[in-house]
Amino acid sequence: MSKIKILIADDHKILRQGIRSLLAPQPDFEVVGETADGPETLKETFKLKPDVVLMDIGMPNLNGFEATRQIKKNLPEVKVLILTMYQDDEYVLQALHSGASGYVLKDVAVEELVTAIRAVNNDQYYLSPSISHTVIDAYLRKTEKGEKEPLELLTAREREIVQLIAEGYTNKEIAAKLFISVKTVDAHRSHIMEKLDIHEVARLVKYAIRKGITDLHTKR
Repeated sequence: MSKIKILIADDHKILRQGIRSLLAPQPDFEVVGETADGPETLKETFKLKPDVVLMDIGMPNLNGFEATRQIKKNLPEVKVLILTMYQDDEYVLQALHSGASGYVLKDVAVEELVTAIRAVNNDQYYLSPSISHTVIDAYLRKTEKGEKEPLELLTAREREIVQLIAEGYTNKEIAAKLFISVKTVDAHRSHIMEKLDIHEVARLVKYAIRKGITDLHTKR
């Protein structure tokens, strides 16, 4: 029997180890790797090509939503299952827009997590039963109307920069991290402020937290 290859992406080592131990007894599961931040998750996903990525949202350097977008763009066959503590409707919608196949809360029983992994691996969608059905309705309405969130107007690079700004990096540090010039960071920053109609860093940080781009627990 072919096993479902799983990559666990979470910035807390103890949680990764706990999830690994919970999944170990399943005869059809194989945890092929663990990652602690967004860039590492992308690197290991492209290298290992797992069937399912268990993705946390609040990871440093590149959040789970953006990592999901990039995985689905480059490896559409890889399924992403968001595993998070956040129950907000806004976060669930962001996950669906990013291309995730499921959204599960971290307080679920292991049986539900196992069910969710098997479901998304079989090309099905899975949402924790505790998540309001109004989330699905809201998502479908937005899709039918063709509505776009301001965040969707940003490019992948601009979303990366929003996260780094919100996490307190200076333009010079962002430039070094992304291997671009400070002038390019300045230009991206101006475009971001214009597209979001936000012209103060404090408001941009609040927006990033509200949209799940970063969280208060992210450390530099």
